[in-house]
Amino acid sequence: MIHLREIYLDNSATTRVCPEAAQKALQMMTETYGNPSSLHTKGFEARQELEKARMEAAALLGVEKEEIYFTSGGTESNNTAVLGAARALSRRGKRIVTTAIEHSSVLEAAQQAEKQGFEVIYLTPDSRGIIRQEDLAAAIDGQTILVSMMAVNNETGAIQPIEAVHRLIERAGAPALFHVDGVQAFGKMLLRPRKYGIDLLSASSHKIHGPKGAGILYLRKGARILPLHYGGEQEKRLRPGTEPLPLIAAMGEAVRVLPDREKTLQQMRQLNAYCRQQLLRLQDVKIHSDEQCLPYILNFSVRGIRSETMLHFLAERGIYVSNGSACAGGRKSHVLTAMGLEPDLIVSAIRVSFSAENTMEEIDILIKELLQAENTLARAKGT
Repeated sequence: MIHLREIYLDNSATTRVCPEAAQKALQMMTETYGNPSSLHTKGFEARQELEKARMEAAALLGVEKEEIYFTSGGTESNNTAVLGAARALSRRGKRIVTTAIEHSSVLEAAQQAEKQGFEVIYLTPDSRGIIRQEDLAAAIDGQTILVSMMAVNNETGAIQPIEAVHRLIERAGAPALFHVDGVQAFGKMLLRPRKYGIDLLSASSHKIHGPKGAGILYLRKGARILPLHYGGEQEKRLRPGTEPLPLIAAMGEAVRVLPDREKTLQQMRQLNAYCRQQLLRLQDVKIHSDEQCLPYILNFSVRGIRSETMLHFLAERGIYVSNGSACAGGRKSHVLTAMGLEPDLIVSAIRVSFSAENTMEEIDILIKELLQAENTLARAKGT
């Protein structure tokens, strides 16, 4: 039986915009539509909304609003952090330390840095998808100018040891800045840049029920990076160009109305645990997300059924999941490869990602359809 009800379980790719954020965007486009740089009343009203959104983001991170810079999203924030830091510190060293499981916006920025003469170390995780602290310690030396590591992996939910990095940088006597890709963690777990010695942190609006096209880059006061774009005074010249204020204000509103973090986290733990339990009803299931992962994400394989086949089967029934990062465009997961998974598990991997809108009933329907798929779909041969 094909279910007509929509069950959306791909929240790590993007979330539904909350009503408050959508209403704020409409207000900004039709009422408070001035340019924040204009000196008249309309411009002043717009500037107030811009700064209000900045204060919301700063409050969530426990930082000063002057340390928040608006961007177009996580990709731009990551690019700016990695390449901007590398260029600013190039005279003090040439080593960049990152991981093999980063989002493509970090990995490809690091690859660009390599072409410009920087040495990049790509650390591989253990079988749980977590970077080992001893590997970090061995990689960070006195010539290291940047360490870039995500807080939460976007495919598995693995929480990385970001609390250890600042101490290791100091121990090595390195001039390094520490960048955290916080896109999957922002609004979902406690992120405190000052507590962890984070110099740069990226976040995105559309992962927290805000609109696509807005994000932030936290830059610690006193830290210096070079801009990637030129041509204006906006965002203190770090990200020039007229601000997309409807998107930024809507992001601020999405941050403002975020539900209680601990209460939501407990809800996600219950959904995740229930989904894990029910997945065991499938004969050939293998769960890749460790139980210590952030519970918003659950990655698993139904061995023998390719991801694309399963995705289409579920989508026809109104159930939306993913086979990994949406930005990967269906390519083989570099994260699961780095974790050392068998090829047949990698090509059959499915990522379910929850939000506060999801329910136990939806999990029951998902499991029912997965069981149906296991019984009816042709098994893939080879890899």
